[in-house]
Amino acid sequence: MTRRRWEWVRWGCLAAAVVFVVVFLVAQKQSVSVSYGQAPKAEDPIPEGSAGELSGATVPSTDEMTALVHANAVVRLPGSVASWDEQRVRDAIGEADLRILVAPPGLDEAARDRVKAVDDADLVVLGTQVTGGGSQAVPSTFAEWQAQFATGDVTDLLLTLIAKKYNRPSPDGVEAVRWRPPSAAELAQVTGALRGSGKYLAPGTTVTDIPAGAAQAAFPSPALYVVLPPQPFGQPLPQYGPALTVLFPGRPIVVVYGSWIEYDGPQAADFADVAAAGFYGQFGDRLSTYAYPQRNVLAAYLNNVAAVRYAGLFDRPLPYVPFDALRVALPVLPWLFAACAAVFLVLSARSARTKAPRLADAATHVRLAGLTALAIEVSGLTGAATDAALTRAITALQAARDAVRDRLPDDQVRTLLADASGELDQVAAGLGRTDYRPENYLRGRLA
Repeated sequence: MTRRRWEWVRWGCLAAAVVFVVVFLVAQKQSVSVSYGQAPKAEDPIPEGSAGELSGATVPSTDEMTALVHANAVVRLPGSVASWDEQRVRDAIGEADLRILVAPPGLDEAARDRVKAVDDADLVVLGTQVTGGGSQAVPSTFAEWQAQFATGDVTDLLLTLIAKKYNRPSPDGVEAVRWRPPSAAELAQVTGALRGSGKYLAPGTTVTDIPAGAAQAAFPSPALYVVLPPQPFGQPLPQYGPALTVLFPGRPIVVVYGSWIEYDGPQAADFADVAAAGFYGQFGDRLSTYAYPQRNVLAAYLNNVAAVRYAGLFDRPLPYVPFDALRVALPVLPWLFAACAAVFLVLSARSARTKAPRLADAATHVRLAGLTALAIEVSGLTGAATDAALTRAITALQAARDAVRDRLPDDQVRTLLADASGELDQVAAGLGRTDYRPENYLRGRLA
């Protein structure tokens, strides 16, 4: 490759390196993308009660409830669903004068405000939400969630706020929910319904059908559903899931206990806790305060399951994402920049080394200067017989000067000087002047 082409390669690599680093730096800009496509407009809020969360229950006036609290340590208003271990709560209270007001879930805003205005109530249980002293107790384990939403048990929540009120250590938890295998009769009744329609809706439940759209999106294969009403407080719950997975292997099993939902089936060990934690961590506060229909709770849970599975945790494929060439190429740009910079540096070093003067050229320069002086000196003495040789000598000397200027190899310069020397030797012979022969002339100049 000629010197000129190497120069093109060198500067081309530098230009490419600059382009790569500019593209990489521009792509690093940070931006915020916000979409409100799925959110209701601020000026158009969702009306309270539109999801069936209001129970229609009512409460007395604030003054009437205050009077009831003054007269009784525990006031349970009609429609209340919360329960607790009275012995454990009584032992925690001890001799203290502590008043508890228990209200039903699903109250409208005005009714909730009347309950909250009862200042003489130390603890207020609204549905299964427990507050007191400006604090709210929330479940911290799956067992507490199970107890709260399956049976209305708020024992641990009450004990937490009682301990806080009197600056005592938090009590040790106990087994809030006890499970038992379903009896043969219970299992036969459920399995018969599942084999017929894929669902069992127990007497007392508010569910009349399974939300088809949410169910289809939630699982890759049709699930089996067992829906039970809220379970009696203090009694063991029939654990249908493990028994049904034996009878229906490979099928997703969803069992609803009031507002608590259990999942068994494929990948239950990796999936069930994640789905439950995400759902009840997001909606637990509303489920404890309002009286949502079981069908709405099940639909919201299935939608959450679909979101978890689309996130790649379950076996549903991820949504299609178009190929982004820039995003794929960006990690490579720093390496391309480094490669181009390295090539530029190597070629620059090579070019600098080529342009550096060489000691071996000194004799060549002296010979070129001497022969040029000889050609000039004999040019006024030549005639027709020697003009052609002089012209050829001058042409060879000019070519030698160009070769030296362009840093061509020494061998090529010496060849041109040898040609010029031969022509000048012919000129000296034609003139009959031995002192103008190149060897004699140059020896005399050096002397």
